Amino acid sequence: MKLKIGITIGDINGIGPEVIIKALSNEYILNQCTPIIYGSSKTIGYHKNIVDNGIFSFVNTTAPEKASEGKVNVINCWQEAVNINIGEATVEAGKCAYIALDKAMNDLNNGLIDALVTAPINKHAMKMAEFPYLGHTDYIAEKSGAHDSLMFMVSDNIKVGLVTAHIPISEVAEQITADKILDKLDMLDNTLKVDFGIEKPIIAVLGLNPHAGDNGEIGEEDETHVKPAIEAAKENGILAQGPYAADGFFGSNQHKKFDAILAMYHDQGLVPFKSIAFGSGVNYTAGLEVVRTSPDHGTGYEIAGQNIANEASFRSALFAAIDITKSRKEHEDMSANSIENVVEHKEEEN
Repeated sequence: MKLKIGITIGDINGIGPEVIIKALSNEYILNQCTPIIYGSSKTIGYHKNIVDNGIFSFVNTTAPEKASEGKVNVINCWQEAVNINIGEATVEAGKCAYIALDKAMNDLNNGLIDALVTAPINKHAMKMAEFPYLGHTDYIAEKSGAHDSLMFMVSDNIKVGLVTAHIPISEVAEQITADKILDKLDMLDNTLKVDFGIEKPIIAVLGLNPHAGDNGEIGEEDETHVKPAIEAAKENGILAQGPYAADGFFGSNQHKKFDAILAMYHDQGLVPFKSIAFGSGVNYTAGLEVVRTSPDHGTGYEIAGQNIANEASFRSALFAAIDITKSRKEHEDMSANSIENVVEHKEEEN
């Protein structure tokens, strides 16, 4: 059977529903998976009228196990009429996004869908709706039972993981420790092997301070935390190199020599990533038992409702969810076969 990919509607006042509709208007996607939108058929119908491409259609379903193959399925997560205020952060939009996410996450944890793709949410709208998390990543990590996760931005040209993500810049330095960097390197190395099929990934590690600290002349964190973490990772068999000064690293295109890069904080990694891959990049929450991806953009309030949003990143997120899920399955099958071969060999020896 085709993979069942859950899709949360995101903020109903933003571009999420538009890019979902545009991406799922491609018949090729229906040959690759069974998409299941968690949201509302009325809301999807509203945005369908804005897109009006004459291609997109959907059917209602009540549960993933009842989804129709070869069609776009919509699960109605709420029945009451809601107000759509294009381009505005509202409590109603936050509540709808929260309800859809909660329903999808429950189904993901119960194995009713194979992976989840989340359309963008607005942090202010979610806060008004009493969503007690900084964003998708924190919520999904906790709900899936993970003690930690890795924000991992991926594209065909560059892959960037983050040691710290959505925290104020004033708090970054105190959260950069050798143990934390090593944990993220372990997670990143395993993700590249299992989820992306890279047998021996080579990882570049960026320094925290300008010039990677200049041997302690510009801050001591690179000497006391970053370098020891890299050495410990090497001892564990991880092919980590660095620390590299971020400006020269990207300016000289060194990123092309590595399978992935570990950045210390949000903008250090995402500014170059989005400069190189914006519009086609994917935000992947690595290190979880479940698979979750999202586009690399936000709610796009300023262009919502104008039928000009580009669906490329959302489409990439959808295909990434499919590919990662398949890669994990292949890795499990290979591991199972290896164990069977070892057992058979021992039995023959006996």
